[in-house]
Amino acid sequence: MPIFKILVSLILLSYGAVSWAQATITGVRIAPDGDATRLVFDASKDVQHRLFVLQNPDRVVIDISNARLQADLSKLSTSESVLSGVRSAQQGQNNRDLRVVLDLNQSAQPRSFSLRPNQQFGHRLVIDLSHEKLASTGNTRPSASKTPTPTRIAPPREIIIAIDAGHGGRDPGAIGPSGTREKDVVLAIARRLQTLVDREPGFKAVMIRDGDHFISLHERVNRARRANADLMISIHADAFPDRRARGLSVYTLSQGGATSEQARLLAERENASDLVGGVKLDDKDDMLASVLLDLSQTASIEASTDAAARVLAGLERVGRLHKRQVEQAGFRVLRAPDIPSMLVETGFISNPDEERSLRTAAYQQRLAEAMISGIRSYFRDSPPPGTILAQQRPRQHVTARGDTLSGIARQYQVSMDRLREANNLRNTNIRVGQVLQIPRDG
Repeated sequence: MPIFKILVSLILLSYGAVSWAQATITGVRIAPDGDATRLVFDASKDVQHRLFVLQNPDRVVIDISNARLQADLSKLSTSESVLSGVRSAQQGQNNRDLRVVLDLNQSAQPRSFSLRPNQQFGHRLVIDLSHEKLASTGNTRPSASKTPTPTRIAPPREIIIAIDAGHGGRDPGAIGPSGTREKDVVLAIARRLQTLVDREPGFKAVMIRDGDHFISLHERVNRARRANADLMISIHADAFPDRRARGLSVYTLSQGGATSEQARLLAERENASDLVGGVKLDDKDDMLASVLLDLSQTASIEASTDAAARVLAGLERVGRLHKRQVEQAGFRVLRAPDIPSMLVETGFISNPDEERSLRTAAYQQRLAEAMISGIRSYFRDSPPPGTILAQQRPRQHVTARGDTLSGIARQYQVSMDRLREANNLRNTNIRVGQVLQIPRDG
């Protein structure tokens, strides 16, 4: 029996050592453009990170938990980018955490996300820096002899929801047994959703089609891009030869659709300036353009799936689901590489019962309320940086092994007393896994 206990202990210790093994940042890549700069950190495994902005001078600080740097930052070229330098240091207990500081030559709005491994790359942490177009190709700071222009901090913006009512004009879409046209039903639902989105604090709706006119699928995507949409939701009504078919469905783009869109964008890049996360493709070589497309498309599909699952959960409270999970397909209207997108089938207009429901104002309203519920849930958990919701969202820190209250206070630039007060702490003792609220008025 003692031998058995010893073996169990050794197994548990071994498992703990493996799970706590440091991630290695094996490479760092920079992709600059006139009004955006993207950094990609290649990692040996998925990493947890925190990001914040400092001013005077402008910097972006990235804290990566339980990680070490293997890449040589001194070989990075920051020319034609918003970066004037990249530096790093190990910190935390036993120097187990990595801090990377991005020195900027002007203010920038950061956005970060992680990507899972694919056939070409492993785990990646992506940092996008949006900024005003650089005045020159250089990236040096202003001369010390000149009076620097005060940094103008952009006010927080609203989250933009692009609402796309399917079909329209000469394209009526599916037609129900009693003559109900899909284009009319989905426009009515879209207008109701527009009203709900505009009522939601911190949100703004943009209608892709607000009348009975035809818009090509490619133009629908372009309109969402021009509106700088944070999410595109395309509304349709399904049809099937068997009139018994019924139920609600939500679709996102399949990887197959993403692959075909990558090929199309690469083929067209000589004649178009397709934006991928703020970076143009027309002046990039095949490998770099492919990498940029892969990063943006993968991130969009992952975000789309999360948002779509929440919308589907809301629709389940309205009526019967045709499929109980989010489906994937190669819908062209979902192929924006830089905008999370979903397509909602609001029922089978070919089913007489569902056709009658789709024609009623009450049912249209319930569908719109289900959609806004899912949209609200997604963006409250994942508000884009620089938005009103992101500013209002409480900051939290989940304590890890080696964390101290004083170290956390320094990391978020708040006082120890304010941190203790915000979390009703009587002393400085904290435990692993404890969720601390980080005050913004530190």
